[in-house]
Amino acid sequence: MFAKLVAVSLLTLASGQLLAAECKVTVDSTDQMSFNTKAIEIDKSCKTFTVELTHSGNLPKNVMGHNWVLSSAADMPGVASDGMAAGIDKDYLKEGDARIIAHTKIIGAGEKDSVTFDVSKLKAGTDYAFFCSFPGHISMMKGTVTLK
Repeated sequence: MFAKLVAVSLLTLASGQLLAAECKVTVDSTDQMSFNTKAIEIDKSCKTFTVELTHSGNLPKNVMGHNWVLSSAADMPGVASDGMAAGIDKDYLKEGDARIIAHTKIIGAGEKDSVTFDVSKLKAGTDYAFFCSFPGHISMMKGTVTLK
């Protein structure tokens, strides 16, 4: 029985099923100004990483819109502050802001958007953060991104 279990385990490893890193995540946002996760781990074996943002609430984007923005943790407050002046049409993000690693557009109830970015843009040992740049949301809608 043990030999059979080992053979199945080795076969599974050989087929790559256990070796494949999950290089994507779905993050849900709500009318209660929250994301369903506070931490995202990205395996360094991923070449690219995709974040799909969903909005399970009932309110439109001009009232309770959300986006997903990735920057270094140190840059997060500045990116959010500078983005407020940009307005909803620019997803509350300053155009051409080099501090932004990746972002989705602002979405409302029932909508979704995704972003795929190059993992090589992330450096091991750096603190990264994700947040919503809709004015006032960053206080509750933020989390960490770790390269592992």
